[in-house]
Amino acid sequence: MTAPQTGSVWTEISIDAPGEYAETLYALFGRHADGGVAIEERGGYNPDEGESPDPNAPVTVRGYLSNDDTTPDRITQIEVGLRLISLLYQLPELKIGEVAEEDWRKQVFDPIRVGKRLFIAPANSTEEPGPGEIHIPLEPGMAFGTGQHPTTRTCLQLIEDAVSGGEKVLDVGCGSGILSIAALLCGAESSLGLDVETEAVEASKENLARAGVADRAKVVLESHPGEVAPDGEFDLVFANISSKIVIELAVELTRPATESGQLILSGFMAERLDEVREVYTALGFEFTKVQQSGDWMAVVASRRK
Repeated sequence: MTAPQTGSVWTEISIDAPGEYAETLYALFGRHADGGVAIEERGGYNPDEGESPDPNAPVTVRGYLSNDDTTPDRITQIEVGLRLISLLYQLPELKIGEVAEEDWRKQVFDPIRVGKRLFIAPANSTEEPGPGEIHIPLEPGMAFGTGQHPTTRTCLQLIEDAVSGGEKVLDVGCGSGILSIAALLCGAESSLGLDVETEAVEASKENLARAGVADRAKVVLESHPGEVAPDGEFDLVFANISSKIVIELAVELTRPATESGQLILSGFMAERLDEVREVYTALGFEFTKVQQSGDWMAVVASRRK
């Protein structure tokens, strides 16, 4: 995707819905919204007390469409999908507005806490991290990944548990760079991030610098790990993308892992778990941890001994 020129505007669409419909709406918006889609969850839970978000709590699904001759048709297609979903649950009317290019690049999100210590906040947030919390300052821009989406949040929890110090990290489909930043701030030695979008590469570099870890990180415009990630080099390999890509790149995601390395895979739904497991089992890996958030899955995989 090529971003519009500075000074142009994007069409912003949003709808409120029960959490059980979040994944369906995310997929519908994502099919037509070329400027990104986000699921915004409500607060009201305390992770320090072991509480987690209610997967059925109300959410707002928000998407951004570049403005061109196809925009009205894409909105119509989304509205058709919403009418079909409304046969099961009566959704409110789709909200449609405009957002300036410079504001779209600085999409706002509320600070959130993930796992035991991670505090994720927009760069201009006035809220301070608590004692012992690891602060991840983030300006997501157009790149996916603020910790709001269930898969990103679950990956962050798994990364916090997996990093003990000194690891080399490969982040495939790095988006905003949030997973690499979390790993580095938790004690990883270095990270290599890959993404197919120029804007995501730029956002990752900016966020890594903002977090003070750019000197230990590299981000490149690349779709295939095999082109830039040496075999047996990385202690942790992240891929929070989709079941299709996680399956298609299975060989290229497993080869860079060290003998004792771990994969953290996410971005796919529960109905695809067995299919993903079968592919990685054939490559000599086993799922040592499986976590579910709503209908979304995240797994940790290691080589079978």
